[in-house]
Amino acid sequence: MVNLKRNIAIVCGGDSSEHDVSLRSAQGLYSFFDKERYNVYIVDVKGHDWHVELKDGTTAPIDRNDFSFLENGSAVLFDYAYITIHGTPGENGLLQGYFDLIGLPYSTSGVLVEAMTFDKFVLNNYLRSFGVSVADSLLIRKGYEEIVSDDEIDEHIGMPCFVKPAADGSSFGVSKVKNKDQLAPAIRKAMMESPEVMVEAFLDGTEISVGCYKTKGKSVVLPATEVVTGNEFFDYDAKYNGQVKEITPARLSADTARRVAELTSHIYDILHCNGIIRIDYIIGKGVGKDGSQTDKITMLEVNTTPGMTATSFIPQQVRAAGLNMTDVLTDIVENQFK
Repeated sequence: MVNLKRNIAIVCGGDSSEHDVSLRSAQGLYSFFDKERYNVYIVDVKGHDWHVELKDGTTAPIDRNDFSFLENGSAVLFDYAYITIHGTPGENGLLQGYFDLIGLPYSTSGVLVEAMTFDKFVLNNYLRSFGVSVADSLLIRKGYEEIVSDDEIDEHIGMPCFVKPAADGSSFGVSKVKNKDQLAPAIRKAMMESPEVMVEAFLDGTEISVGCYKTKGKSVVLPATEVVTGNEFFDYDAKYNGQVKEITPARLSADTARRVAELTSHIYDILHCNGIIRIDYIIGKGVGKDGSQTDKITMLEVNTTPGMTATSFIPQQVRAAGLNMTDVLTDIVENQFK
């Protein structure tokens, strides 16, 4: 009998500091996928070493001409790629361009959206033009650090502020700067991760994270997760080493929860996203049109390949919504073939 199962590649690894985090996300996704419906393989991509993990515990090289591999002497072609690389080349459009060229459907947004969401400074300024509230920021490029002085940063952005790689994630290279003397070392630290560094105004408030996905038949905004940490900010240890309290659903008023969900869905549509995304916000104090106190929603960043580890937000939010991760992944995959 002909095997009619689709072959799914969970593509992980990558070339950034987040390589090992990506491998953990791949294991999480592998546990969620419906194995009765799909043949699921994990593909590790790092530099020129692309290989697939076979069921007997060995690995086989990926033929980059068509993203195939040999198993038991026969060529295996994939029907779909689920990208869970955090960083380059899976989160900045490079891998998406390759898959477009060979005609392989994939789980994320397209090349332009991935490139734009990967660059926090570009994304913030783009979404600002649509009326989305974002923090004030400045961009510093490697080799041109002297163009923006410490005094200018202090005047236009203020202290404290955040210094972060403009194109990276998972809080590698991020510093909370409290005075001008800390700016230079913070910028050097960020430039170890990215040649472009964003200096961003500090926002006081509650940090939340919201997942969203859409198919041809449904639009789903997941319950928000509230992030509570005793660390200076939601850094790498808070994200991946348990130094955080995560509350799902977040402790928001009904009105604020509704506005967050509407904004999340709106941003998804503005960007023409695909698959699951996660948007992080700060909920601070603002003033409404009638002069009354209200919650101000400020977008921090859009993550198009959100983590799927045991401690990640999306699986928590899916459970809180009364949904099943296996069904969600099936919906996302099958949406590409409708």
